[in-house]
Amino acid sequence: MATVNGTSTTGILEDEEPFVHPALFYRGEREFLDGTVPFLEAGLAAGEPVAAALPEQNLKVLRAALGATARRVHLVDMTEAGRNPARIIPGVLRAFADAHPGHRVRIIGEPIWPGRSETEYPACAQHEALINLAFAGRTATILCPYDAAGLDDRVLDDAHATHPVVIGTDGPRPSGRYDPGRIVAGYNRPLPEPVAATRITVDVTNLVEARRLVTAHARHAGLDERRTSDLELAASELAENSIAHGGGSGVLRIWTDDTHLVCEVHDAGTLTDPLAGRHPASPRQLHGRGLLLVNQIADLVRVHTGPSGTTTRIHLRLP
Repeated sequence: MATVNGTSTTGILEDEEPFVHPALFYRGEREFLDGTVPFLEAGLAAGEPVAAALPEQNLKVLRAALGATARRVHLVDMTEAGRNPARIIPGVLRAFADAHPGHRVRIIGEPIWPGRSETEYPACAQHEALINLAFAGRTATILCPYDAAGLDDRVLDDAHATHPVVIGTDGPRPSGRYDPGRIVAGYNRPLPEPVAATRITVDVTNLVEARRLVTAHARHAGLDERRTSDLELAASELAENSIAHGGGSGVLRIWTDDTHLVCEVHDAGTLTDPLAGRHPASPRQLHGRGLLLVNQIADLVRVHTGPSGTTTRIHLRLP
């Protein structure tokens, strides 16, 4: 039987719902371990595949607390695997679940931690909301820890909207504010304008010119050859998507800020699938992988879509 702060979680975390998605609010290392170790041990006792994707410090603490049991848990550094929140569903959560067909899986995932930037946070919140859609009808339990002492009230308030169950010092309880659609829509906002950017309209006639522009900016910003190639590939995918699905052309802009090289493409299309770019691709899939590939390459992807078109903005960290 799993317990959190001495309170049994049976009946809420292990109910009849195929998918269970609680948030764990913890303060300090002891509460973190009280909420995560019994959760994993209960999964192992039930014969479930278990995983934990956590920022580096919590991963270290959990590994030490589990001792020899850690060998039975798939451990992932979320600061690397989840640097771009849009890659967590396909690359971490679905990857683990899909590797164990026919089994209920139990996963701890902590995508939001103190130190996440204001630019990253909207993508993090949307990710947490979209987990509910990505796993609807699937058999899985995904526990999302939140550092209640280190995160601000807005983050904790959003967690009530993205998780149907919240676990605090008084144990698990249904969230009275569960509304993941509100979070997805609420953070679908126009992206802030850059101070200065190089701009080019891209269509079938000048894709090569656009690639050269992106490559030149990447090299000038100090990106190595691998990251320069990554950026060129990601920008090409976005431009080609605009040509194919966004009215035949797109406007590409590129600039640097203090920490990132930023490239965006705006076109006249509208994204209708909230999980676009988050569906895992099958080995035989030939089309529809563009945004998924962009998410894998970039350190952060922000999207704003609506009747006026879609802007996809990718960030690569400067060296």
